[in-house]
Amino acid sequence: MNELRPLRSATAPAPAAEPLQPTAWITVRLARPARDLTRSTRFYRDLIGLPPVGYDGVFFALPGGAELELTAGPAQPAPSTDEDLLVLYVRTWAEVEAIGARLTAAGVTRIQNRNPYWNRSALTFLDPDGYRLVIAADSIPHPGPAPQAGP
Repeated sequence: MNELRPLRSATAPAPAAEPLQPTAWITVRLARPARDLTRSTRFYRDLIGLPPVGYDGVFFALPGGAELELTAGPAQPAPSTDEDLLVLYVRTWAEVEAIGARLTAAGVTRIQNRNPYWNRSALTFLDPDGYRLVIAADSIPHPGPAPQAGP
């Protein structure tokens, strides 16, 4: 005869769960729709310096083997929040400033970040579709606040 076991009491603690052991991730791809794929391609290729890797859309190689994919299709860009960021790290604050100067000279909009950390250690810009792109230094953060963005 099968023995019925009582259900665990609602007040009894649940058994300890084993920590989640994720799969060994091998790469990352960030996909975003673009209003004007040609314009966005020029932005990431010519101003940011990411190498494209082919396809009908455009893939850009990101550091560490990750990819940024821009697509043109029925989905339209819809930046969601102030924390929806693509953060690209360079080694030094001088590199951050050089990239920032190149973007500013090209008329790219620089904004203040809502998170004060990024205002101290990085520069934030809007890509052609309004997504936030943060250029940050991997070295010790810039001493003091970064110069203010224009109006």
